[in-house]
Amino acid sequence: MPNPYAAAGVDTAAGDLAVELMKSAVSATHNASVLGGVGGFAGLYDVSFLREYARPLLATSTDGVGTKVAIAQAIDKHDTIGQDLVGMVVDDIVVVGAKPLFMTDYIACGRVVPERIADIVAGIARGCSATGTALVGGETAEHPGLLGPDDYDVAGAATGVVEADRQLGAHLVEDGDVVVAIESSGLHSNGYSLVRHILSTKGVGYADQLPEFGTGVSVGEALLEPTRLYTATLLDLLGSQPGAVHSLSHVTGGGIAANLARVLPVGTSVEVDRATWTPPAVFRVLTDMAGTPIEDTESTWNLGIGMFAVVAASAAESVVAALGAAGLPAWTVGAVSTAQRDLTGFEQGAKGVDGGAVRLVGSYRA
Repeated sequence: MPNPYAAAGVDTAAGDLAVELMKSAVSATHNASVLGGVGGFAGLYDVSFLREYARPLLATSTDGVGTKVAIAQAIDKHDTIGQDLVGMVVDDIVVVGAKPLFMTDYIACGRVVPERIADIVAGIARGCSATGTALVGGETAEHPGLLGPDDYDVAGAATGVVEADRQLGAHLVEDGDVVVAIESSGLHSNGYSLVRHILSTKGVGYADQLPEFGTGVSVGEALLEPTRLYTATLLDLLGSQPGAVHSLSHVTGGGIAANLARVLPVGTSVEVDRATWTPPAVFRVLTDMAGTPIEDTESTWNLGIGMFAVVAASAAESVVAALGAAGLPAWTVGAVSTAQRDLTGFEQGAKGVDGGAVRLVGSYRA
């Protein structure tokens, strides 16, 4: 007997196959705290260990990857988008000093292609394993008529925990603290609507090759460089140098100044010196195509900085060295000041936060 749901465009058998294909990747992220297996109505996570905390604070974050998925769809490459999702979600949790515990994902698509879904989830699982996060649940929803057959979107949410007296934030930042920039892997997952607009305007296709991106690398492949994951290294740093880091900022939507301003207290200011780094080639290529100064994109793209750490001045050198030794190039870009100043041209707070004031000064290093 024909399946009326299949006739309406929803293939439950394909969904079941997708679950089977992703099962081993998901299970690889599980630890002793995860109860049950893949496919339950809800994921279960044993938090008995929280009794060891004096005052445990749960941290939670949710996000997506944005229009970067359009490039993955255009070149039919789906094995990196999952890492992008983990970066956008889990690296927000470490900003408050929290250790991520578990994550769930949601994939909406026009048509379930089991291998494609499995590729996406495998990327999520790899990112979860790299950050010590258990992938305890998820949902794949088929939306024919709402999304095209090859369209999809991804989102996720994660939960972590931090001891109350170890929470990072603006409340710890002091006059004279040093701002350390930590290198990004490229665009990460922000500003892709602008990227796609520039390429479309210039008639550049994702299959095209540009010498700036390297031999044999297409534009699409270069733009899918996955988001760098910071959580594991930052947690190691917080454990090895307690008290050194006062606040962290994940440079995502809103760009450089706005995200740093969010983790500074009211009454403080920072001037970020552009001369301390060279934006990666991808940003130069795109702004050259657009015919705009690279400075005009500072509120859209990270321009080579994926995270900021605001640290005690006495610890700045050791923090930079530790990050570099762990494979995260880092450098100092400025210092926190409580001196009164004219704040013309400064970004003051962002996204509802009455934070500090930040502006970029000087010229980028060639």
